[in-house]
Amino acid sequence: MADPKPLVLSVPHPRSIDLIFDAPSKDQLFSRYEVLETEADDLADLDDKTLGRARYILGQPPLSDELLARLGNLRCVFNVESNLIDNMPYETLFSRGVHVVTTGAVFAQPVAELGLAMALNLARGILPADQAFREGREVWGGDGNLRARTLEDSDIGIIGFGDLGRALRRVLSGFRARIRVFDPWLPPSMLRDHDVIPATLDEVLETSATIFVVAAITSENRALLDAKALSRMPDGAGLILLSRADIVDFDALMAEVRSGRITAASDVFPEEPLPKQHPVRDLDGFIRSAHRAGALDSAFRKMGEMVLEDMALLDRGLPPQRCKRAERETVNRMRSRPVAIN
Repeated sequence: MADPKPLVLSVPHPRSIDLIFDAPSKDQLFSRYEVLETEADDLADLDDKTLGRARYILGQPPLSDELLARLGNLRCVFNVESNLIDNMPYETLFSRGVHVVTTGAVFAQPVAELGLAMALNLARGILPADQAFREGREVWGGDGNLRARTLEDSDIGIIGFGDLGRALRRVLSGFRARIRVFDPWLPPSMLRDHDVIPATLDEVLETSATIFVVAAITSENRALLDAKALSRMPDGAGLILLSRADIVDFDALMAEVRSGRITAASDVFPEEPLPKQHPVRDLDGFIRSAHRAGALDSAFRKMGEMVLEDMALLDRGLPPQRCKRAERETVNRMRSRPVAIN
């Protein structure tokens, strides 16, 4: 009798197998593995034999030490959100040699591209000019560019330099800008290898005409950009928030924009969906995007490709390579909230 296929417990809420895998990839998944689709709340109710056979978990449901003890054959947890979640005993997983990986890298390029669009909008006033034209109050020629600036040969700051920060560096390469980066988790030589200038947070804030905030939220950087920090930005500068809203004091950011001193754009907000009465909705000088920067079918499909390739490596006793592995030293510092909407 042939050996049973390896078992995958599929719990990718709010994403689904059909969202993550295109038809050929889904066929590969189901031909190579037995896939049991379940809900996070039902995992513990599965019988010991089923849990004991599970090789992979697709998703990042909460796992207790007790549940992990029943998952004796588990080799990898495939997080299919963009950030790791503080909902399982990572030390236990590491001690057992179980990998926890994330497919968040698929979002880097599409988010970077939307971030560039936002930066160009802030620098050139594209949306306000369009609205003025619609209302018959357009200003022609140079008189319509009194506060406009170019990205070329400008000073740009990036806060955080993971996959998204590096994708931003690539899309900004044609502007020949001076790019300063603040990332306390990376050594200066790694930043210089990417042709950016290692900098302190104050240096980024005080010298940059455009600042991209792309750092993951951790136990150390919640409200990192408070009123005092934001006040260091030069008059006329623009801030683009692309990672998580908790890294910014959002009320302080709105106050700076309301004053007319800076402009801002954001793809993320303190509450999602945002309440209809939230004051940011009608704030001039603020570009709003409903957490859609990376939410493309092409990105979701790449998740399935990454998962299948890393499962194949793990099946051969090799470590995963396509997905990003959680690190023992930093994973417990992550403070991201689970996504509720794709």
